[in-house]
Amino acid sequence: MTTAQTTETLLQAVESGLTVHDLGRELRVGMPQSPNHPAFWHALPRRHGDMVRADGGSAANDMITMGTHVGTHIDAFAHVSHNGRLVDGSDAFEAGRGGKFVELGAHTIKPMVRRGVLLDVPAALGIPVGCDAGYEITPADLEAAEKRQDTPVRAGDVVLVRSGWGRLFDDPDPSVYQGKSTGVPGVSEAGAVWLADKGAHAVGADTIAFERLAPGAGHTSLPAHRVLLVERGVYIIEALNLEGVAAAGVHEFLFVLSPLPLFGATGSPVRPLAVVGA
Repeated sequence: MTTAQTTETLLQAVESGLTVHDLGRELRVGMPQSPNHPAFWHALPRRHGDMVRADGGSAANDMITMGTHVGTHIDAFAHVSHNGRLVDGSDAFEAGRGGKFVELGAHTIKPMVRRGVLLDVPAALGIPVGCDAGYEITPADLEAAEKRQDTPVRAGDVVLVRSGWGRLFDDPDPSVYQGKSTGVPGVSEAGAVWLADKGAHAVGADTIAFERLAPGAGHTSLPAHRVLLVERGVYIIEALNLEGVAAAGVHEFLFVLSPLPLFGATGSPVRPLAVVGA
C-alpha cells in the first residue's frame, strides 16, 4: 500500500466516525497530586474590562504554575536515576548540570500514535469497582486480564493498567486519592519486569505513582520506576482517567499522546486519547 493509499484509508476511517475516549484529567487548583512536586495554580492577571480597546474589545489572559508531574503526565527518562546513573548509563549529576537534561529530557519523548491496550485488572479479578488499597498487581493478574479480554500485549504497545483507584480522584478530600495512610494499588516490581519483557513502549496507570504504594510508606520506595525508567527504557504515564474507557468495555484502541517539548524537563503534562471506531 502506498503512502497516499494509507493516508486515504486513515481519512476514510475518520469520515466514517470515531469515538474518542479522553484519558486525561482536568487540571484544576486543589486536585490531588504527589506532595513531591509543585502544585498546579491558575490565575487571571488580566480580566475582561481591565483593559478595553478603543473599539470596545477586551481580552483576558492567564498564568499557570505547576510541576511537570502533576495531573496526567508522562515521565521522561531523566526523571529517575539509580546509583547515580540514568537509563543510558550516564552520570545523573553531570547530566543535570546547567539546570536541564539535554539528552533525556521531556523534549526527547516522541509523539505516540500506537496500539493501546487497557488491562482491566479489577474486572479480571472479579472486583470491577477496583483493587483494595495497597494491593500489589502481579504478573499473574496482568496475564489474567490479557486472557479475559483476549488482548495480548505486543512489542511496541502502550499498556494502560486499571486498578480502579481512579474513581477516587474527585473525592472532596485529595488525600484519599493520594492514599499515603491507606496505601495505593499498583503494579509490582515483578509486574514492571513483565511489562518490559512484553516490549511495551510505554505503560500507564490510574494512580499518581503507577506502582503499588504500601500503607503509610508514600513514595519512599519505587522499584517499578527503577525497572522501567532506568533499567529497561519504558516510559510511565500517571494519573490517567481510565474509568470511562473501562466502562465502555474498550480494551484495544489507537493510542494518541503528544508531550509538550519542554526542553530539559523531567516530565510533561499530557492529554492522552484512546480512539476506536464509532
